[in-house]
Amino acid sequence: MLEQLAVILDALPYILEGALVTLGIVGGAMSLGLVMGIPMAVGLVYGPRFVRFILGFYVWFFRGVPILTLMFLFYFGIFDLLGLNLSALAATSIVLGMTSAAYQSQIFRGAIESLPQGQLKASRALGMSDMQGVCTIILPQALRLSIPGWSNEFSIILKDSALAYVVGAMDMFTRTHFVASRTYEHLTLFITAGAIYFMITLVGVKLLLALEKKVRIPGYTS
Repeated sequence: MLEQLAVILDALPYILEGALVTLGIVGGAMSLGLVMGIPMAVGLVYGPRFVRFILGFYVWFFRGVPILTLMFLFYFGIFDLLGLNLSALAATSIVLGMTSAAYQSQIFRGAIESLPQGQLKASRALGMSDMQGVCTIILPQALRLSIPGWSNEFSIILKDSALAYVVGAMDMFTRTHFVASRTYEHLTLFITAGAIYFMITLVGVKLLLALEKKVRIPGYTS
């Protein structure tokens, strides 16, 4: 027991450095998914038919193909064909971000469609363009309603970030596996890594819950 504890204490700083890398991957992926997901959701709800078709195909593709397959497809294939010399960290964030965009677009689309349709008509009656109505009236409400779903997406992306291992990114899982293969304390070290993943998830969800309460409009429901 003391020997296992010594291994954990010795490896913990190295593993925690990997946790920072993991947070970087998750932050990058969530940010990219947010930036892509919002306009995709607007296009899926209000766009013309050909736009909805293209966006629907994007969502279908990234939701239907396993992330591990996407990692290999983009890192060893598409990025190379495009001449992009990306690091494993950047490639992982981009692939997870594009996948997250497909899921986040559905979160935002559901929130937009849950709002009373008469609000956009009312904005037109006030002389606003459709874009102004969507940006100033629809989206502020939809983003508030999307926070619970976004919180769930954070947990999913955090778990999927462990797949960075397959392309050599030095995230927490990769570092834990590296130490375990040298010390043969696989169970002890992976339990430690699992506990860190759990704590990151718990803190992240709590922060998003606090954000939801902060931006909530008293007495407002969809």
